[in-house]
Amino acid sequence: MRYKKSLALLLSIVFFVEGNLLWAGLGSDKAMYVGGTVSAIPDGSEGILSTKNEHVLMFTYGGNKVEIPYEKVNDLEYGQKAGRRLGVAIAVTWMALFSKKRKHFLTIGFTDAEDKQQAAVFELGKNTVRVTLASLEARTGRKVDYEDEEARNSGRN
Repeated sequence: MRYKKSLALLLSIVFFVEGNLLWAGLGSDKAMYVGGTVSAIPDGSEGILSTKNEHVLMFTYGGNKVEIPYEKVNDLEYGQKAGRRLGVAIAVTWMALFSKKRKHFLTIGFTDAEDKQQAAVFELGKNTVRVTLASLEARTGRKVDYEDEEARNSGRN
């Protein structure tokens, strides 16, 4: 009985560490709306952030889409947050504590149809960062502000 309780506790820690399922991270080609002033998008919505349209940035999630005209974008900021891989360290090996996982955040400032300032914060999958930042700079004519030198190196290389 004690063995079962210990096993259940270990599995609970592994699956729910930091409030997230260990294997349910953001896909490398996805984006997630973290928050902001865009009430049409529920916080935590995962989908695709696309710069393919010549006139609008499009976020498609759960059968819905929100468009932000490039001409209305007035601020772009990129930053990272690094965290330890605690769940992997507990589940697999303590050596994972020495590796970091990076979360990539893009903040977009823009004016809406009523000329009110709005902001949207997206977490980007690692495979979309460089293309998204370069495309936004080209389409909006605005330079991305980088949170720090590490973010600058990650976003441009």
